[in-house]
Amino acid sequence: MRNYITHEWFTIFTIIGLCAIVAAKYINTLRFNDFMYVIGNSKYLKIYTKDQKFIDQFDSFLFINLSLSLSIFIFFAYTTFITPLNFELASFLKLLLVVSTVIIIKTLLERLIGSLFEMDSLIDEYLFQKTTFKNFSGLVFLVANLFLLYTNSYTDIILITAFSMVCIINLIGFLSAFKSYQKLIIPNFFYFLLYLCALEIGPYVLLYKVIREYNA
Repeated sequence: MRNYITHEWFTIFTIIGLCAIVAAKYINTLRFNDFMYVIGNSKYLKIYTKDQKFIDQFDSFLFINLSLSLSIFIFFAYTTFITPLNFELASFLKLLLVVSTVIIIKTLLERLIGSLFEMDSLIDEYLFQKTTFKNFSGLVFLVANLFLLYTNSYTDIILITAFSMVCIINLIGFLSAFKSYQKLIIPNFFYFLLYLCALEIGPYVLLYKVIREYNA
């Protein structure tokens, strides 16, 4: 049986994530419907890239769900594959803060780099595309969390399946971006590799180390 308090708090956070998704759909139903078909369909990216803002209300609501759902997923993954943890609200809120902060700071750093190298337009389009696929991944994490919370079996299979789906989703997004900007990337492939290591891989390695050391 799962710990009752853990179940209760995670249910609350999951409901908040669901409410954030509903809010996103409410403020722009047409955009949300296009967003749901973003995998394998470039219509959403072509239409809404032009209208993006520095702080987008639609993406902000989806980001709330992403942060909550990813934090819950990380908790279950860590508990299942590394070390069993007892749920503590304060610790989980710290995890949520770290996850949210890493994502936000990473995005701001990329915008800063775009400004420094006078590539604001290019970076904004690229970040919008990445943000879109990350937010879509948040929906996958949310569904996976529902299974993790309300079923008592196949936890490892659920975690691996959801993680694999998210990797595929973001790989599709990465390949789509690479295809769109290959004329710029190929002549500067060395700098592209540095970017991948510093801003795409590094922050997640750092996040993993912080979580592991905190629970050591």
